[in-house]
Amino acid sequence: MRTPEKVKSVLRDLPDKPGCYIMRDRNGRIVYVGKALSLRKRVRSYFRDATLRAAPPKLRSLIHSVAALEFLVVRNEAEAILTEGRLIKDFKPRYNVALRDDKRFLLLRADPADPFPKLQAVRLRRDDGARYFGPYASSRAVRETLDFVERRFGLRKCAPRIPDQSTYKHCIDDIVRFCSAPCIGRAAPEEYRERFEEACAFLRGERPQTLRELRAEMERAAAETDFERAAAIRDTLFMLDRTVCQNARVVSTPEMERDAALAGIRGLAEALGLPRPPRTIEAFDVSNISGTLAVASMVCAVDGLPRRNRYRRFRIATVEGSDDPRMIAEVVRRRYGRLVRASAPMPDLVLLDGGITQLRAARAELEALGLSTLPSAGLAKRYEEVHYHDPGKPIRLPPDSDASKVLRRLRDEAHRFAITYHRLLRARRMRESVLDEIPGIGPTRKTALLKHFGSVRRLADAAEKDIAAAPGIGPEMARLIHAALRPAQHGAASDAKAGSPAAVSWRPL
Repeated sequence: MRTPEKVKSVLRDLPDKPGCYIMRDRNGRIVYVGKALSLRKRVRSYFRDATLRAAPPKLRSLIHSVAALEFLVVRNEAEAILTEGRLIKDFKPRYNVALRDDKRFLLLRADPADPFPKLQAVRLRRDDGARYFGPYASSRAVRETLDFVERRFGLRKCAPRIPDQSTYKHCIDDIVRFCSAPCIGRAAPEEYRERFEEACAFLRGERPQTLRELRAEMERAAAETDFERAAAIRDTLFMLDRTVCQNARVVSTPEMERDAALAGIRGLAEALGLPRPPRTIEAFDVSNISGTLAVASMVCAVDGLPRRNRYRRFRIATVEGSDDPRMIAEVVRRRYGRLVRASAPMPDLVLLDGGITQLRAARAELEALGLSTLPSAGLAKRYEEVHYHDPGKPIRLPPDSDASKVLRRLRDEAHRFAITYHRLLRARRMRESVLDEIPGIGPTRKTALLKHFGSVRRLADAAEKDIAAAPGIGPEMARLIHAALRPAQHGAASDAKAGSPAAVSWRPL
């Protein structure tokens, strides 16, 4: 087998770091998602001659179908497991069997609004004002941690929201589980609340001394030759390392990322001479092949971090052929014309993928809308230069500066979002073109079929008798359509998602 050049180029760049890898077939569909402690070692192992000769048939089939590779670097193995699970659930690759169900990873939930709050293991995070810890990759570790925290901090386990004397009659947790028994007043509400807050701080990784005490207790038990107790404490510490210690590492990382992003927008304001840091940045990019199916994307960052609910995509309507500056001008006009008409707030900075030509086209449209004072900049790919002053030399930010990272990630995210939309439209056109190849299907019948079934995918899923019942289609024509579309049914199944994993494309600073 000859490894595709696209795959070879990715194999050369794979880092020796933990992460997830995504394999796509020649149609762009995700066929496999995996995780690795070392992306370089794991992914390269697939494409060795020995693997191709001796691997099981299923693995060889997967390798032969791979036409493109993508990877995502994460911070540790736990994060790789969680990311892999999320990707598999989202895209359901055909070669992934495990984790394809709708089961979610466990979290720990605590509602501080309860009179006597307790911890519960749940699988769904809701916007209900409760505190959530996790998600965690190991269900067993979660349950062991929950048991330890309840015992250590004297938290209740009973079901009633407000336990009372009648609850206590059927409960012996104060004896066997060290419950502080607030139901009968052994712990005053204020004391119980303190216990609860300490338990939450422990789960956030803010009480490392508790783990140190537990480790010292294990060593004492071992010194006293109480090896059974020492082993039990060791197992508890192992489970806590997979929940509490992991949570401490993950919790601190978003704070570091947020700090770096804020430093980035402050540095950007200084480099461009803006009066204040650009808290809201909107970035644009265009995508097309020789001017066909031209689209544009707009992504948004607030305080240097992505806000995906503010992403937008556009079909280019007024430009023919491949003319990026005019396409940029169109989407800028449409986006900010709409905001002007709605009297909506404007971003602090408009970022364009391109150089001075794209910047001038965008600024001409902004000026026509009365927005000449709205800051805008272009980021050229060749030297990573920021075009801001016109006339004037482009600005070269230090490549490792936080400001440069914020701009590059925004530009790359806009590019990814545009490419995803373009691939989606291209896939739709390819599917619809299947109808054109069926004898007897002209424009009228094609339009009627699409109107009746809604899409080619639904038509491909339909039974032959249902196709025959469509207007203008008889049994013979239905048989031809059914036979022609059945091979294409698989290919359409995941095209709607075969763009890219939007939730994970944003690299941390």
